[in-house]
Amino acid sequence: MPPFYRITYLLNLILKSSLLLLSYLLFFSPPLLANALNPKKEININKPANHYETYGVHNNLGCNKDNAYCLAPRSRNAPSNPVLPLEWISDWVMFRVKKGYKDNPPPYTNPPSTLDPEDYSVSYGTTFYDANYLPLHGDGIGAMMVHYDKYCLPIFPIADNNYTCSFISLGNKTYFLTYQHNRPKYMPACCLFSSNHHAMRPDFVKHLNYDFLRSKQLNHSVLVYSRQQLTMHGQVLFGFAFNKAVSPDAFNMPGYQHPHSYFFSGDFNTANAPIVSQNYTSFRTEKPDPEHTWERVSRMCPVTPKPCQLFNYSSLLKTDENQLKILPAGSGWDKIKSETN
Repeated sequence: MPPFYRITYLLNLILKSSLLLLSYLLFFSPPLLANALNPKKEININKPANHYETYGVHNNLGCNKDNAYCLAPRSRNAPSNPVLPLEWISDWVMFRVKKGYKDNPPPYTNPPSTLDPEDYSVSYGTTFYDANYLPLHGDGIGAMMVHYDKYCLPIFPIADNNYTCSFISLGNKTYFLTYQHNRPKYMPACCLFSSNHHAMRPDFVKHLNYDFLRSKQLNHSVLVYSRQQLTMHGQVLFGFAFNKAVSPDAFNMPGYQHPHSYFFSGDFNTANAPIVSQNYTSFRTEKPDPEHTWERVSRMCPVTPKPCQLFNYSSLLKTDENQLKILPAGSGWDKIKSETN
């Protein structure tokens, strides 16, 4: 075969092979083609079950160039973002709102003036925060302990939340602790809530939308930042309110905008907590004592704690016939996905 015809033959063969490959990609492997055309898109096939997407508030899962790295847009007339102190402690009152929340949404006064007393239950707790804490395990920065006294956080499908619990974030790891005096039968003293869930940063509100309508509540005395995400169980709400006025705290530090409340969706089925609001009562710039906060992890947790099963806690409960009892789905906090995933 002359050289010219050999070249033509080879070109035709290459062209046919390329068309065959393209046909395969188009008709038999659309996901493969999509990832080939968009190599920057992350694939979360092997993402651990306890890595929960929080849109930049507690981790950067799902944050990328397509969604401005989870930075919420701001209009020109929006107020400046409030910033948390680097160290602080605050007691709070928690309202588990069971009724009336559709016509009377949060934020709420303390107690909620727009609700009847039978619409909610009351419990208490304390939050401790240190943005610059360096954990010994070397994974990340910052520490936060949210301690629930006698009534635990009702975002899990657990009917009886009448037990004391603590969430302690050390760097990128968050642990869930319960206590011997009222610990549920099937719960360990410590489990790993997530290995990718850090304490919120002082400027975390940059990841939340400025909520103009909610900021009009409470006689325009608060600035509200919130986000609602659609999950398979419906809308999941996460919101934070700051006092609009600047004021000093008990330690006479320069004035700043104190947090007013933190409100969110709870488990609306089993825990009967459609809306939960933690209203801060004594927010002050004070450095937490590690012995009474972060060091609980080293005292109560094994070196490698097992992952928590709080969102599928029903698998640990048994009926009288010693069979697994399947309970209704929870609020959907473990089902949140980013817009681009």
